[in-house]
Amino acid sequence: MKKLLVLLTLCFSLLGANAQTLPPSNMDVFDGCGLDGTAKGASLKKLNQLKNRYTVPSASKLNHSITLAALLVPGNDTKRWSSTSAAEVTGYVFEVQPGGPETVNCGKKDPVHADTHIDLVLTPTAISGSQRVIVEVTPRMRAILRANGTDWSTTTLRKKILHKWIKVRGWMLFDTQHPNAAENTNPGGAKNWRATAWEIHPITRLQVVPAPAH
Repeated sequence: MKKLLVLLTLCFSLLGANAQTLPPSNMDVFDGCGLDGTAKGASLKKLNQLKNRYTVPSASKLNHSITLAALLVPGNDTKRWSSTSAAEVTGYVFEVQPGGPETVNCGKKDPVHADTHIDLVLTPTAISGSQRVIVEVTPRMRAILRANGTDWSTTTLRKKILHKWIKVRGWMLFDTQHPNAAENTNPGGAKNWRATAWEIHPITRLQVVPAPAH
């Protein structure tokens, strides 16, 4: 992966913390875990490489047609967006929780090396799993922000953003491991816990914002 883009762009991180110390310019290997993680097959390796991106998307990569409401539009959305695009969406934080051990993070279970899953919904009353869009903080981005004086640990994020409105920016990703758990690709599934398999993953920008005016 190419070296990080100029990391002064990370000054737009949570609560406006200012960048002070630059992290390593190359994080292809993070604490012994490469971009492929422990994946064996080609398709899972490709997915893990996308999840482990650590560059900040340029403004030209932003697809301004992608909003939380657009992500929630019903219908098979497998090809609706592109993983080469970035997006910025605003939503209400229904839940913040750590991810479990995955091949992308080499099966590590500790909080530093696990993703943070943030469930976004359109309104505080949208409580069904099939109404949620998942956006994720990754260990590499967490380390970059930590080096710049901002704490994106799951514990801190839960304290700061749970049940608040936030705006997030990052890379689009279709998580090919979860179409059977998403309403748009498995309509009516009894165990659906998300609206779509599309995510913003990794998040590269996160800020608390006022509730939208109605």
